[in-house]
Amino acid sequence: MNYTARLKKKYHDEIIPVMQEQFNYKSSMEVPRLVKICLNQGLGAAVADKKLIDFGISEMTMIAGQKAVPTKSKKDISNFKLRRNNPIGVRVTLRRERMYEFLDRLISVSIPRIRDFRGINDKGFDGRGNYTFGVPEQIIFPEINIDKINKINGMDITFVTTAKTDSECLALLKEFGLPFKNQK
Repeated sequence: MNYTARLKKKYHDEIIPVMQEQFNYKSSMEVPRLVKICLNQGLGAAVADKKLIDFGISEMTMIAGQKAVPTKSKKDISNFKLRRNNPIGVRVTLRRERMYEFLDRLISVSIPRIRDFRGINDKGFDGRGNYTFGVPEQIIFPEINIDKINKINGMDITFVTTAKTDSECLALLKEFGLPFKNQK
């Protein structure tokens, strides 16, 4: 079985020629590409309730289709009752086919389910061609059963690309179909 993700095929067939023309690249290898998508969910309340980490891992694993791992604190902070190496969040990194499949589900199914959605903010670029945006609640993903969640949590989604500038990254993500707000 030789399966290729729909957005990966779209990248090779449609996005590369458009980006080459738009930015005057001499070779198709110069065109920026998506390297990985990182999902991160901070669970600060997990300091008091350790079961929140297990719920977070199971939910993130369902969303990503890949096993999530807990993130641990790096130092002690007494005001937050936080000890070093305590689990305080969940993360997962997607690459290759799973990355394209997740991006396809995010664009076509999950983002349209966000309440009062008016487009993704275009201020999440880091100056090196990467983009991060936050999702207010995990129930926008169809894999999550609303009846079985115990707490609504948001998450951060980071797109890591080979783009050298923010404008290249913005053009790439727009070509993939991310619905950015209209610039004035």
